[in-house]
Amino acid sequence: MSEQPPTPSHRRKRSLSRRGAIGAAAAVAGAAAVTPAVFAATDSGSGDGDATGSSGTTPEKFPATRTEAATGTGETTTAFAASYVGVRWSGAQDGAAIRLADGDWQTVTAGCSAVEDGGSALVAARNATAYEVKASDGVSDVASLAIDVTDGPDRTFQVPSEPTRVRGVRYLSRPAWGADESKRYKDGKVNSPEKYYPLQIITVHHTATPNDDPDPAATVRAIYELHAITNDWGDIGYHFLIDESGTVYEGRYSGDDGIPAFNPDGDLVTGFHSVGYNSGALGIAVIGTLTEQGPTDAAKASLTRLIKVICRFKGLDPQARVTYVNPVNGTKKDTNTIGGHRDYFTTECPGQVMYDLLGEIRAAAAR
Repeated sequence: MSEQPPTPSHRRKRSLSRRGAIGAAAAVAGAAAVTPAVFAATDSGSGDGDATGSSGTTPEKFPATRTEAATGTGETTTAFAASYVGVRWSGAQDGAAIRLADGDWQTVTAGCSAVEDGGSALVAARNATAYEVKASDGVSDVASLAIDVTDGPDRTFQVPSEPTRVRGVRYLSRPAWGADESKRYKDGKVNSPEKYYPLQIITVHHTATPNDDPDPAATVRAIYELHAITNDWGDIGYHFLIDESGTVYEGRYSGDDGIPAFNPDGDLVTGFHSVGYNSGALGIAVIGTLTEQGPTDAAKASLTRLIKVICRFKGLDPQARVTYVNPVNGTKKDTNTIGGHRDYFTTECPGQVMYDLLGEIRAAAAR
């Protein structure tokens, strides 16, 4: 039985109201597990462990995501300036290439957004209105999608009026980064209904998007489009994302209970970040490309703190070796509690420099 949703064949319909504010209570000392209510309880106060919950919402405007799809190789023009081009294909992971107007050819690799037979990638388009795609021998089913996440018509979202926090870790909820909940729907139904399993491991990724990102929230919306629509996963694949300033973004939708990534029983919603090793595995993606450079100090600090909070919530030892058992198909793997995407799939993700830092992060999260 596969963990991964099927290949694309849909258009999205209807929207769904989003949860209200999410806050957090005081930090809990030691590594003992805490209840979901303690993990994400609406509270107000000050200090490292306290949280300011929201007493309401405020309307905020975000540009609607505009897209234009194309199939096959060759040149494509768009009616708008594209922020990104998403490319998906079957075959080798590095079997496609793209050239923006008046630019050079770039090899497109599956990066973090790998699929079972082929790959998909998000390429920064720098406001291009034309691009060309080609494929190597043995690559088929090439599809591309021009994505504009900055200049589309405004849409209004009800954003929590006060900061949302997970046990002292401030983050942007889905409405606060402009998640269009209609993208989770296919033919009037939720495309990938939420499934929940006990947390076993945490997997670190990078998004393989440009560093020095001037608008990371827009990049999160573009990743959402690629994952939910182009890859047909029905949602963004990660549970959390972290940008270079250290801001944490809520990822995969987990319900209306006010607990990011988890249900009221403390089980983890299944994401789509590591083929074959998704159920019971929490995915955190650092925004950027961390192959030749590491995360910023702010991003590294937020990643460490978030991992520490989650491990304390579930009573996990960040430095332990464990046997992961996929609850869907029984696949087993001896691994680290805190690992990188490449531990489970043939990929360079989370980038060599980020991967080399995982030992340091495990140790810091255990303190």
